[in-house]
Amino acid sequence: MGYSIAQKIIRAHLLEGEMKAGQEIGLRIDQTLTQDATGTMAYLEFEAIGIPRVRTELSVAYVDHNTLQSGFENADDHLYIQSVAKKYGLRFSRPGNGICHQVHLERFGKPGKTLIGSDSHTPTGGGIGMLAMGAGGMDVAVAMGGGAYYITMPKLYKVNLTGTLRPWVSAKDISLEILRILSVKGGVGAIIEWGGEGIRHLTVPQRATITNMGTELGATTSIFPSDEVTRAFLAAQGREEDYIPLESDADAEYDRVIDIDLSTLRPLLACPHSPDNIRAAEDLSDIKVDQVCIGSCTNSSLADMLKVAAMLKGRHIADSVSLSVSPGSRQVLTMLADCGALSDILESGARLLECACGPCIGMGFSPNSEGVSLRTFNRNFEGRSGTKDAQVYLVSPEVAVASALTGHITDPRTLGDCPEITLPASFRIDDSAILMPADEEEAKNLTVRRGPNIKPMPESVPLPDVIDATLTLKVGDNITTDHIMPAGAKILPYRSNIPYMSRFCFSVCDETFPERALAAGASVVVGGSNYGQGSSREHAALVPLYLGVKAVVAKSFARIHAANLINAGILPLVFENPEDYDRLQQGAHVQLSGLHAALKSGKFTLRDTDTGAEYPLTGSFSERQIAMLMAGGLLKYTKGV
Repeated sequence: MGYSIAQKIIRAHLLEGEMKAGQEIGLRIDQTLTQDATGTMAYLEFEAIGIPRVRTELSVAYVDHNTLQSGFENADDHLYIQSVAKKYGLRFSRPGNGICHQVHLERFGKPGKTLIGSDSHTPTGGGIGMLAMGAGGMDVAVAMGGGAYYITMPKLYKVNLTGTLRPWVSAKDISLEILRILSVKGGVGAIIEWGGEGIRHLTVPQRATITNMGTELGATTSIFPSDEVTRAFLAAQGREEDYIPLESDADAEYDRVIDIDLSTLRPLLACPHSPDNIRAAEDLSDIKVDQVCIGSCTNSSLADMLKVAAMLKGRHIADSVSLSVSPGSRQVLTMLADCGALSDILESGARLLECACGPCIGMGFSPNSEGVSLRTFNRNFEGRSGTKDAQVYLVSPEVAVASALTGHITDPRTLGDCPEITLPASFRIDDSAILMPADEEEAKNLTVRRGPNIKPMPESVPLPDVIDATLTLKVGDNITTDHIMPAGAKILPYRSNIPYMSRFCFSVCDETFPERALAAGASVVVGGSNYGQGSSREHAALVPLYLGVKAVVAKSFARIHAANLINAGILPLVFENPEDYDRLQQGAHVQLSGLHAALKSGKFTLRDTDTGAEYPLTGSFSERQIAMLMAGGLLKYTKGV
């Protein structure tokens, strides 16, 4: 039997375990990235490990999330990250240089390499044939120290593309189509490999859009072959020497194969409030649009922006619409300015925002009350935009511009001929905003700058044999990390201040939860299916830890969040009988006993001490994870070995 692309990379980086689906494997990590919303905590954890220098081939610290500096907090955190990078051997991408995934694709990504990042959309790197995965900050800290990154060996899905995209249909529509097919849970526990004759017509930016959105499937990662399209992209970036060919063997086997004929696709949208709530643009033309946002790590490449500029040239947006445009990197922005496309964008009435994540993470440009916002982003979870009652749709740049021009959701095919764009043979290279670290000798004399907003991490404790707790919160299916620990301009500046952030934990679901959890002392949270989907933010585990959450019981978990809970020393358990979810009531007093033995058997019992009812639970933990929980989480485990 031959190997898939992912298997070939895993095989070359395998440190522990076997490539058998369902088994835990440990991988050598070549590259890491962080962004500032998660980076401060990751570097505090790296410092706590006590290793004097990163041991990866390349580690980059990006500032792209918390770029609004309305107070001292963000600026202080940026200085902290910059000083950590200089001392410990990382490159530092300054604020304004661009979104981590876009810049990493342009300047650092290499086919065949492993990459983990403390951002769930790190699989963007799969667009050039990397095995790129989102992870919690603690996992990234360990990898920077030379430790293995552990995952459960995924299943393998293959998506075969045939045909070519018709005018006005784009890579975003391919992403939305696979979400329609699989749902936000359909990729859990799988790596999705894209192939078939149809990929020959997809550029690297288009491929990166697709691998970026694969995160919304719950997939471990997504990956394309490294081929002549990849070579051309790297050559245009002045990095052709980084190219290697990489493809699957003809006899590679997959757990599932999905066929998509590109010529049958039409412009699609994801309706509120889930990326898999898919409809055709032509079916929603009666919906008035208040706001349009173009950018994010999904659709902010030069190719995307040139298409936007071509559609806007000589036109003006509707009076009722507010349009923002966020280029993905300084390279994209300067090239738009050089060729005149930026003027076409600005003359249309669009507002130019910084080369950063911005509105995608709720950092400014929030919609009006009950506003309809069309966004070329990857997530439309309730409240993520910063406006709780906003109606957010995910769209392609083509649908975004068409709708901005008309003032209502518009199928771009109604606009006539689709403008053709041509990408330059070479891109403008200027890495002056990426700061290099000090050499090892100089680094010994450097100190790290810490502002007053940086607080100690919450203290985890070894797992006791018995947990007596209150069921302080019961939530439903598809609870996201935005539900657990919201983002936005009011909260993001406190990413390094867990006590302050705790005031907002689960506030989207129940504003009284933080106060009740602190009063209870020890808590259990109960959830439905796909608990913890979305962002890789480990704050969604660290803040509940601070509030006294000892265990989370759910019908099923998203991969990264389950790992983050274990890293924090919180027990993730699954209902053996999903119908038991309905029987448990918020406010109940519960007990988990015999935990040390149960960790090995995988069989747990939750007892309602008020009624005497018992609920069987399961938990599948590797020997390493058992040792982590017994130690009190990954940080204590790492420092103790």
